[in-house]
Amino acid sequence: MTPEDLDFLLTAAGRALLEVADGLDFSRTQVVASTEAVRRVDPQHAAAAIDVVTARTRAAGRIRGADRMVLTDEAVQQATAWPVAALRALRLSSRVVHDVTCSVGAELGELVRTADRVVGSDLDPVRARMATRNVPGALVCVADALAPPSRDAVIVADPARRSGGRRIHDPAQLSPPLPALLEVVGGRDHVIKCAPGLDTSVLDHRGEVEVVSLDGSVREACLWSEGLSGGVGRRATVVRTVGAGEPGPWGPPRLESDGVAVHVEEVTDGDDDDVDAHPEPEAFIVDPDGAVVRAGLVRHWARRHGLRQLDPRIAHLTGPEIPPGYSGFEVLDRCRLDRKELRRVLRARDCGSMEILVRGVDVDPDVLRKSLALKGSRPLALVVTRIDRSAVVFVCGPRRRG
Repeated sequence: MTPEDLDFLLTAAGRALLEVADGLDFSRTQVVASTEAVRRVDPQHAAAAIDVVTARTRAAGRIRGADRMVLTDEAVQQATAWPVAALRALRLSSRVVHDVTCSVGAELGELVRTADRVVGSDLDPVRARMATRNVPGALVCVADALAPPSRDAVIVADPARRSGGRRIHDPAQLSPPLPALLEVVGGRDHVIKCAPGLDTSVLDHRGEVEVVSLDGSVREACLWSEGLSGGVGRRATVVRTVGAGEPGPWGPPRLESDGVAVHVEEVTDGDDDDVDAHPEPEAFIVDPDGAVVRAGLVRHWARRHGLRQLDPRIAHLTGPEIPPGYSGFEVLDRCRLDRKELRRVLRARDCGSMEILVRGVDVDPDVLRKSLALKGSRPLALVVTRIDRSAVVFVCGPRRRG
């Protein structure tokens, strides 16, 4: 979006054009006709108006208040889902906070609900103006994240992880570069959002690494400075959303908004991790949430829920039941990793479709599934794991919720 496009969209004529576009259908079958309808009204600014209304549609459920915001599709793709951003804002309650990569203001919109004062800045002047429009409760300016104009505020940053549509894996190639950002903010409280697969051991970071998942998908690894960590080194934050008023998995919700209840379970390296390992499974094999696994807190989480490990080096757990809010598999049989034996066992159980989980064994699930030539009618699951350096396969019932 150009500065001229934004100037126009903020006028009465621009708002009228947005209303025209907002009333049209931009689905695949109608996009050509709807685009032509907007162009007939204003060919010069049609593309910008369409970008805003389609971005609002994509942001529904992701950014609170998106239907009133000036957005772009790229900004929506980069925005943190509101339950995750809102939980972070709760941890920063009553603080003065400066989001140095504020973009169009999605994170600012959550921070202004809890913080004492909020400052936003972005290197892109168009996005900074959009943030000013979208979040009137924040003070927004144009500034480089590596030269933040604030002095005592908590720094919040989300370095861009994509360039030209491709994901960036090298921390030094992020925008701004993560090592440089850590050096700049090292002397003050800060929170930096990163990709969940980031190898934090290569960074000069002292504090907490929080891995966050939302409804089963790992979303980010968040670096909290020592002053904000409360003595925690690693934290897994597992977030589940349900309809407001519906029963949640872990008692009362942490947040409720727009008909959505946000439930949270957290486990840290300060929790007890004394669990046993035994190669014989109990009734169920439990698949820990990805945030727990990536945070290296499998044993801590297992202890909390009365589970044990099958092997001390592998994240597959077992127990008499599946913990509420998580999933697992009822154990039916145990086999060697031998395709001939597996085909025989699966034929006897009338298996026609299969979910395959693999940990600690060099097996491609898709290749294994094709080699089994399933022809039955029952859905089952295979848990392929390593126990005492040997590959073991557990034939299980389909995935179940606790």
